[in-house]
Amino acid sequence: MRTVARACLLALRDYAHEGLLSACSVLGLAAVLTPLLVLYGVKFGVVQTLTDRLLEDPRTLEISPVTSGRYTPDYLARLAAHPDVSFVLPRTRSIAATMDLSHGEGQTRKTLVASLEPTAPGDPLLARYHATVPAMPTAVGKSNADGDAASPALTPIGVALSATAAEKLRVRQGDPLLGRVERRYQGQVQSARVPLRVVAVLPLAAQQKDVAYVPLPLLEAAEDFRDGRAVPELGAGNGWTGEPRPDGPRVYPGFRLYARNMAAVSSLRQGFARQKLDVYTHAEEIEQVSTLARALNLIFGLICAAAAAGFLASTASSALAGVKRKERILGLLRLTGFATGALMLFPMVQALLTALLGTALASGIYAVAAAVINHLFAASLNGMEQVCRLLPEHFLLAFALVAGLSMLAALGPALRAARVEPSEVIRDV
Repeated sequence: MRTVARACLLALRDYAHEGLLSACSVLGLAAVLTPLLVLYGVKFGVVQTLTDRLLEDPRTLEISPVTSGRYTPDYLARLAAHPDVSFVLPRTRSIAATMDLSHGEGQTRKTLVASLEPTAPGDPLLARYHATVPAMPTAVGKSNADGDAASPALTPIGVALSATAAEKLRVRQGDPLLGRVERRYQGQVQSARVPLRVVAVLPLAAQQKDVAYVPLPLLEAAEDFRDGRAVPELGAGNGWTGEPRPDGPRVYPGFRLYARNMAAVSSLRQGFARQKLDVYTHAEEIEQVSTLARALNLIFGLICAAAAAGFLASTASSALAGVKRKERILGLLRLTGFATGALMLFPMVQALLTALLGTALASGIYAVAAAVINHLFAASLNGMEQVCRLLPEHFLLAFALVAGLSMLAALGPALRAARVEPSEVIRDV
């Protein structure tokens, strides 16, 4: 062990003594490694940015049927239990999924016809913007002076509005709204009312249409009312009158579904295709990013293979030349008692030191280049996005690969150093 330590120390001193040659080796390694780091940084940064943008938009994971169907609660429950599904809610008929929203009184009153979308706790779209629509409150019945049932005292139902709807109604979070649904029933135009409260206003990036995200029971109530049915939960005094609801489970024409991740979108689309169900997905956009990542990985792999072959040959020839140049010194070391293994360490320690210094220099140059590249593209980036980006583990992996290649390249010269005969040294002296 003592001999090994002395061999390593002598190798380091010799490396420092031949400072110019050592510096050339370090610069040569940095010249090969820096472009690879920058290239991989751009590849990783671009693909990661595109992937993050897809993941940040929950609509990327949304799946909805193209045409109306007949989906029972049992079928939707099976969908919700699927491992690739993170969230699913039924949709009512689109023609019935509208409501007149109004805010204010008199001349300041603003009215808007908004589309209704079902939502519930855990909705990925609302969760992305830290919004939650509470469950629909239960009505509390009261009696009038004659003892007849009067309309329930309704707690305002929470809704989340899109940015365009909130702007047209001139409301913000916490403001009250009045919802009104109309129908033609028994030859008369009738309307029903429901108090609402804005619990969230979604940004324009979430929804660009006039949409109100409401609890599913309110959406079902609007459909029932337009079908001539009563909705006792919202009160006859508020206009929710009509025929009793028929027995049996409700059948829905569509649903809102979110996949668990981007890979699950393609899997679910194929599953629906086997059911002969056409669905809207963002699978094409996801596949474009995946194809780009595969193509860049292939290109980078080919470049790395060529660079590794060149680096291996260059390092091997440099180490071999160093051993040839120092044969007399190595022979004398053998005479002084250094074992074969200790002599093999001589070129390998120097190769490892070159790998360490070269990787450190290349990493420093990369940091400067990455800062310049990210600054040039700063106008097209959002938040913490970067065009050129590497993680700490990437630098560790780069050093491990360079060190491994360096050891492999120095193995041949190390074996030659171990075979140096002391008799040759004595004869030359």
